[in-house]
Amino acid sequence: MEKVVLKATKRSVVGKQVKQLRRKGELPAVIYGAHVEPINISLEAHSTGLILPKLTASSVINVEVEGKVYPVLVRETQKNYVKDLYTHVDFLAVSLSEKITANVRIHFHGVAPAIKEFSAAIVHSLESIEVEALPNDLPEKIEVDLTKLAKLGDSYHVRDLAIGPNVTVLTPKDELVVVASATHEESLDSGIAAVEPEVIEKGKKEANA
Repeated sequence: MEKVVLKATKRSVVGKQVKQLRRKGELPAVIYGAHVEPINISLEAHSTGLILPKLTASSVINVEVEGKVYPVLVRETQKNYVKDLYTHVDFLAVSLSEKITANVRIHFHGVAPAIKEFSAAIVHSLESIEVEALPNDLPEKIEVDLTKLAKLGDSYHVRDLAIGPNVTVLTPKDELVVVASATHEESLDSGIAAVEPEVIEKGKKEANA
């Protein structure tokens, strides 16, 4: 993906008064992070709203504020789901010379042969992994080819993922990512134990406007 550059202006309007900006087609946001004092900014809402869904938690983009460029990650977004409009964005400023930790999304593609051959259930245990790297070395996503799951029990663990050489994986290597598991009915018929994936519950933190 080409490097995204979002142009922004500083804003003095804060709190409930930001509704005025939204009515004018602007999207309030903030930039914060190490070595950066928080900066309240405003973006063009329509063009930014088209770009944000294409970004992942590890996508480094540039926000240009009155001539100064800040490399950032999208940390949090708020959205009005009724109107399908973003209402606020938090950007985390990063230093390109300092390593950071980030969650990288796992993208599953292909159809596992085990589904057709053995009526397998494809059980996903992880949707992302935590890594450490320089911002420009962060992968935007990690590809997992499900066509390699040919029989019951075939699986991917974190150790099996293709990761760039300059990236340190922080998620334990033995954690299960995805497995072709026998359904309950199939396991009764064949005597194969169905795989019980570990369930990890994560809370969702909402950003302040």
